[in-house]
Amino acid sequence: MKKRIVVVERERDILEIVTHILTDRGFLVIPYQSEQGIFENIVDIMPDVILLDIVSVSEIGTELCRKIKKFKKTKHIPVIVLSTHTKAADVKEICAEEVISKPFDVDQLISKVEEHVC
Repeated sequence: MKKRIVVVERERDILEIVTHILTDRGFLVIPYQSEQGIFENIVDIMPDVILLDIVSVSEIGTELCRKIKKFKKTKHIPVIVLSTHTKAADVKEICAEEVISKPFDVDQLISKVEEHVC
């Protein structure tokens, strides 16, 4: 069975590129362009990894990430944050296993995803 990856990315072009890259690597990618209302989908899907675009390192900006980590059924799912925010690394202390700055290196992205699904 293919490993499932939920990708939440606001920028459509980046979402398409990440989906293509990870699909080519043999993952089942479930893409979302908005995080609104997807928590229930995450619970239903129970992905192996979540790639999450975070625009702001604030309470609102990290709400979904924190919710994933607080909920008993999802707290074990690795969250890899993709962000352009200058303080994105701070999210690692709040709720994420990894933070990858955008623009990102494709090899680094693949490496981090594979590290957390295997």
